[in-house]
Amino acid sequence: MQLSMTGRNALITGGSLGIGRAIAKRFAGAGANVALVARRQHILDEARADVAAGSNAKVVTVAADVGSADGCRTAFAAAEAGLGQIDVLINNAGTSQRGAFESLSDELWQHDIDLKLLAAIRLSRAAFAGMKQRRWGRIINVLNTGAKAPRPASAPTSVTRAAGMALTKVLASEGAAHGILVNAMLVGLIESDQWVRRAQATGVPLRDVLANMAKDIPLGRVGTAQEFANLACFLASDAASYITGTAINVDGGRSPVP
Repeated sequence: MQLSMTGRNALITGGSLGIGRAIAKRFAGAGANVALVARRQHILDEARADVAAGSNAKVVTVAADVGSADGCRTAFAAAEAGLGQIDVLINNAGTSQRGAFESLSDELWQHDIDLKLLAAIRLSRAAFAGMKQRRWGRIINVLNTGAKAPRPASAPTSVTRAAGMALTKVLASEGAAHGILVNAMLVGLIESDQWVRRAQATGVPLRDVLANMAKDIPLGRVGTAQEFANLACFLASDAASYITGTAINVDGGRSPVP
């Protein structure tokens, strides 16, 4: 299926690396202009060159920490200034914080809530008014499969991601009458920079790390960021005009909950 996002403007948090950058590249290849939001400007500069290569898309970068209210305001205002209206919002910022429940401090819980849940709330609120006025919008919340099937020692990530799934349903219900479609994509095991870093830290070849991770995946392999981005592009396009309020696993069949 040939997907077109020509004329659309997308804001992508966590857009400098991994899944966020892959989504930005897929969107730009489909004709969208993109604003990449992340904390480190030098990584954003690398991402901008990568995303812009081979496309005519306008690519702007915003160095901001969306884990704070000020950071969210800065990110959205700069994205609008650079692109104009925001048609598509990808809430992708976050880290995989987890540990035994009794070891988790209030500070760690608060950081996770700020970065993963409140950032999505604040940015969605900023985007909603314009989307309602134009009667067209897409919001995609990037979560993980722990939102549906949390494992032991998976907090706080599984808890904030479950809240993100509830937020998705609330926004979808309120946005539907205004042409705003809101969905969640749940990450399983996807090849990304964190696994590269882990392989380097342990001295284990990356291919062996990925092969070990794939042992309990029905498809027999770890997914790619490009595969994740393909679904994001579909959901952000006009082709997905009757899909809203869903939480789709992108995990090769690994999650016990559909």
